[in-house]
Amino acid sequence: MDYKSPKLTVDGVVVKDKKILLIKRKNQPFKGKWALPGGFVEYGEKTEDAVVREVFEETGLKTKVIHLVGVYSDPGRDPRGHIVSVVYILEICDGKVKSGDDACEVMFFDLNQLPELSFDHGDILKDALRRI
Repeated sequence: MDYKSPKLTVDGVVVKDKKILLIKRKNQPFKGKWALPGGFVEYGEKTEDAVVREVFEETGLKTKVIHLVGVYSDPGRDPRGHIVSVVYILEICDGKVKSGDDACEVMFFDLNQLPELSFDHGDILKDALRRI
């Protein structure tokens, strides 16, 4: 019997000088829209390692996990299907901001002047900012 199960992703909340790091998506869904950096967890990978890897691949920044923000599991949160995201607050350790992998642009935004965000990332940011 073939069982359906959700896919697992991670997202990183990186704040520096009261600004939030966002990527402009290179691919669908939400191509050309802003989002938190993140992506799919690889088989055998811890979510903490996955978020550090994904943020580096998309932004060029080396980071470390500070706090868990939460787990976002609404089956309708992603148009690709049932995708569960584990979200972490990260601290920058090293590197220079540069777009890569699934990001066509990377930018820090003032927390009071955020663009429209993809997926449920606006709600995730509200939760994250309560923890910072």
